[in-house]
Amino acid sequence: MGKKGKKEKKGRGAEKTAAKMEKKVSKRSRKEEEDLEALIAHFQTLDARKTQVTETPCGPPSPRLNASLSVHPEKDELILFGGEYFNGQKTFVYNDLYVYNIRKNTWTNVDIPGPPPRRCAHQAVVVPQGGGQLWLFGGEFASPDGEQFYHYKDLWVLHLATRTWEQVRSPGGPSGRSGHRMVAWKRELILFGGFHESARDYIYYNDVYSFSLDSFTWSRLSPSGPGPTPRSGCLMTVSPQGSIVVYGGYSKQRVRKDVDRGTQHADMFLLKSEGGEGKWVWTRINPSGVKPTPRSGFSAAVAPNQQTLLFGGVCDEEEEERLDGMFFNDLYFYDATRNRWFAGQLKGPKAERKKRRRGKAEECGGLCEQEQGPVSAQEPLEVVKEVVAEDGTVVTIKQMLASPSVGGRPPAQAETEACASTADPDCPTAEPCPRSSAMLAVKHGLLYVYGGMFEAGDRQVTLSDLHCLDLHKMEAWKTLVEMDPEAHEWLEESDSEEDSSSSEGTETGDEESGEDKEEE
Repeated sequence: MGKKGKKEKKGRGAEKTAAKMEKKVSKRSRKEEEDLEALIAHFQTLDARKTQVTETPCGPPSPRLNASLSVHPEKDELILFGGEYFNGQKTFVYNDLYVYNIRKNTWTNVDIPGPPPRRCAHQAVVVPQGGGQLWLFGGEFASPDGEQFYHYKDLWVLHLATRTWEQVRSPGGPSGRSGHRMVAWKRELILFGGFHESARDYIYYNDVYSFSLDSFTWSRLSPSGPGPTPRSGCLMTVSPQGSIVVYGGYSKQRVRKDVDRGTQHADMFLLKSEGGEGKWVWTRINPSGVKPTPRSGFSAAVAPNQQTLLFGGVCDEEEEERLDGMFFNDLYFYDATRNRWFAGQLKGPKAERKKRRRGKAEECGGLCEQEQGPVSAQEPLEVVKEVVAEDGTVVTIKQMLASPSVGGRPPAQAETEACASTADPDCPTAEPCPRSSAMLAVKHGLLYVYGGMFEAGDRQVTLSDLHCLDLHKMEAWKTLVEMDPEAHEWLEESDSEEDSSSSEGTETGDEESGEDKEEE
């Protein structure tokens, strides 16, 4: 009894501390948000001029990260909304909507009257009813200088059949936040975590909310059991058994004045509904297999066979005066049925495998082995690209050709054949370069990866490329849209500030937001 009482008191103390911190953050951030509300209202006035839906064929969307990429439940389309971009001096946030036609490999800009305000780091979930609905909650907006933040707590639905936006007003929902996660579970939306930040303070959440798609009402859940600590940017998915899986994420704590320490979480939990209405239980789990290395800023999607895949991210090494990040482009799969992680390994294109088999058969006589020595497993082929940005800056990007999973030919021969014919559909293609905060979607067993960012020295490179991988074959990546060097504008801090301030009120309005890459 004594131990239980002590734990309960400790839990209540932690809740009180969190409540005090939230009140403190809310008070300090309110002034900032009032300043930004005027700017948001200005952009909404511009959006109000739209009176009808217009669809304009266009090229790929501009570079961005922390947008949402959703799958249309009935059509071969992907839906991209919002996101952010930083050019070194100014932060831009978007509320534009793009539709990607998978079969035609074409983009369309869809302008719909009355859209949600500009935002990034929001969550979007698609449900099939009514011809398809895209539900969107929260996210953030930032001032052009990236110093002030506004966190939304609004809920929207895009009716895909009629292409109309609707704001759903229901009391009792989550507080304003970004970097949270949301999934569709039965006839509900389940939301977990996220963070809220002002110029001087921040708070991370581990609360859980449910929104009923029948009654359009919010409920705050109070799960029992040991749950995740407050965090943002985690993996959240529904298992085949109906439980909700939460993995990883990011949070930071203030260790002393003006010094914060970030934590890249690697723990995993199950959230289960147990019988009674509104009764939920947290359980910590320890999966087996090859687990992802520590990272944040990764992206996730549901793969075939109800497995969950994790792509990319960044591992930050924090020093007193410097933050260095190692970016990833690897794949991991989580099988909830077996509670096991495994690394995604590409087999290599079919033509490559046939050539390797032929080469191996010819070597059976032993002659080649005597002359060349034993054939070792083929290493991935590294391709180094130098992209010249609009301002003349050269950014070096390393990419890897898909590597086979078994032994093969010498690397020099592989490189020659890989570059022999760009018209050959079986020719290996470069993987997406390492990145964080990319947008992922899976349709017909094909994984699509769009955009994101990486760092080259002090420069942030925001991407606009699109890649595809057949998750059934797991052979090689296919590049659908290459990076556009002219889109990589970067303004150094010493450049004229007139460029960053002169367009703040423009009607083109690709304006504003920024947040730490690992938090979203």
